[in-house]
Amino acid sequence: MKSKSLIAWLIWMGITDSEDSMIPYGKQEITQEDIDSVVNVLKSDFITQGPAVEGFEQSLQDYCGIEFALAVNSATSALHIACLALGLGEGDWLWTSPNTFVASANCALYCGASIDFVDIDNRSYNMSIECLKEKLIIADREGKLPKIVVPVHFAGQSCDMQEIHSLSVKYGFKVIEDASHAIGGRYMESPVGNCQFSDITVFSFHPVKIITTGEGGIAVTKDKGLYDKMLRLRSHGVTRDCEQMTGDAHGPWYYEQIDLGYNYRMTDIQAALGISQMHRLDSYIKKRHQLKENYVESLESLPLILPYQTPESYSSLHLYPVQIDINEKKMSRRIVFEKMRELGVGVNVHYIPVHIQPYYKQFGFQEKDFPNAYKYYLRTISLPLYSSLKSDEQLTVVKSLEKVLL
Repeated sequence: MKSKSLIAWLIWMGITDSEDSMIPYGKQEITQEDIDSVVNVLKSDFITQGPAVEGFEQSLQDYCGIEFALAVNSATSALHIACLALGLGEGDWLWTSPNTFVASANCALYCGASIDFVDIDNRSYNMSIECLKEKLIIADREGKLPKIVVPVHFAGQSCDMQEIHSLSVKYGFKVIEDASHAIGGRYMESPVGNCQFSDITVFSFHPVKIITTGEGGIAVTKDKGLYDKMLRLRSHGVTRDCEQMTGDAHGPWYYEQIDLGYNYRMTDIQAALGISQMHRLDSYIKKRHQLKENYVESLESLPLILPYQTPESYSSLHLYPVQIDINEKKMSRRIVFEKMRELGVGVNVHYIPVHIQPYYKQFGFQEKDFPNAYKYYLRTISLPLYSSLKSDEQLTVVKSLEKVLL
C-alpha cells in the first residue's frame, strides 16, 4: 500500500496511485543499458565519488564543448555554489525570471543576497530583454544593479543570451544560465552549455528532465578559477591540491579546508546512470520534436495558444505548455485542468510565479509586479511530452482536449 506522501507526490507529478495510471506530463525512460551500468558500479570498488563521476563530467564537457564540468547532487546545489563562486553575498542583488521553479531564486537567499525578478516575454515565456533593459536603467540610476542575472531557459528554449551578454558587459553583472530544462538544446547553432555568453551554466537531471541521474545536476564553465572554487564548495571546502593550500603538506594524507563548503557530491551510482542516458540524449530530443510537430498539427484548430519557438534557438522541449485562449473559450484553466485529469491525462502547470509564493511576499512582491508572468500563469497547462510517449497516448491527449474545449 502506498504511503500518503507518495500518493501526494504521484498526484503532483500527474500520475495516479492506481494500476491504471494516467498519462503523466513527464516521465523518465530506464533501459537495460542503464540498469547494467548502475549494477556494474554497485559491483565495483567505487559507489560514491569515483571514475563514473569523472566520466559523466567528461561526457558533458564533450557534448557542450566546454572546458570544465562539475557534477553535484542537484541543480539547486549547482546554482548555490555557482553564486558563491561568483562572490554573491550580503548587500548584493540577483535577478531571475518569475516564471521558474523556486530554486532559481532561492540560491540568492542562500547566499544572504537580495532577490528581484525580470518579467517574461509574452511569446517565448523567457526573460524579456526589453524589461531587463528598462530595469537595468532604473537600477543603475538608483545604485542597485544586480551582481548576477540568472536567465532561465524555460521549457528547454534558450533565452536571448547574446543580448543578455551585451548588457552584462555594459552594466557589469555576471550571468548564470539556469538550463535545468535545456540539456540537448542549442542557441545560435551552438550547444546550450558552451558558456559563450555566460560565466556558468547549470543543468538538472531530475527524473522528469530530458535525461536523469535520479537526482542530480551539473555546473559547466570555461573559467578554471570558478571551477576550482566550485570543486572545493562541492566537498566541504576541502582541497588536496598543494597549490591551493596555505602551508606545506604534512604528508600524502594531508588536506586543508580553505572554504566553508557543503556535501553536494554526486555518487558514482547516479553518474553511471547519467553516462548511459547521455548516449540517447540526441535521440530523445529528436523524438520530442516529432511529438511537438504532432501537437502543432493536431491542436491548431483548438482555442489554444501554442508555444512559440524563436528562430535562433533549438529547444530541448522539456515541456510543452499551452495557454487556454480565454478570450475565445469562456472556461477557466482550473476547469480544463480538472477535466483533463478526469479523462486520464496528467496535465500540470509550469509555473506558479515565484514572486507570488507566500515566502516571497514577505519581501513586498505583489501579483501585478510582473504582469506578463502572472497572465501567463493564469492560462497555462503543460501537456504530456516525453520520449517514450506513444502515438496512441498522444492521440488520447489530443482527443481529451477536443472533448473538453469543443
